[in-house]
Amino acid sequence: MKPLAPSGISAPVARYSHGVELPAGLRWVRTAGQLAIGADGSVPEGSEAQARMCFDNIAKILAEADMGAGDVCHVTAYVTDRAHMAGYMIARDAFLESVSVLPTSTLLIVSGFTRPEFVVEVEVWAAAP
Repeated sequence: MKPLAPSGISAPVARYSHGVELPAGLRWVRTAGQLAIGADGSVPEGSEAQARMCFDNIAKILAEADMGAGDVCHVTAYVTDRAHMAGYMIARDAFLESVSVLPTSTLLIVSGFTRPEFVVEVEVWAAAP
């Protein structure tokens, strides 16, 4: 992956790339939006804890395809309030801590999810040889 940072536009406002160029011939994985539901059905409280569980679930999905955080080329996240952005971003930055090329990223504020206790949902695109 090659990060794209054209001159003439402002720097990203957080830890992401404005664009990512991917070489031809890669395998793709697209995850569904992940909510913070543990294998036992539990839902942690707070946006950071929920986002960490979302990224843990994503890591497990990517591992099924022999991929990891370094193969993620785009992250889309949804939070139910601006107050949840900071916790989400802490978890996202931890998930991407060791990657060499930061993915592109979109963060949206939505009115809610299927159950009121959910405050974060995350989905990714990944690509690898």
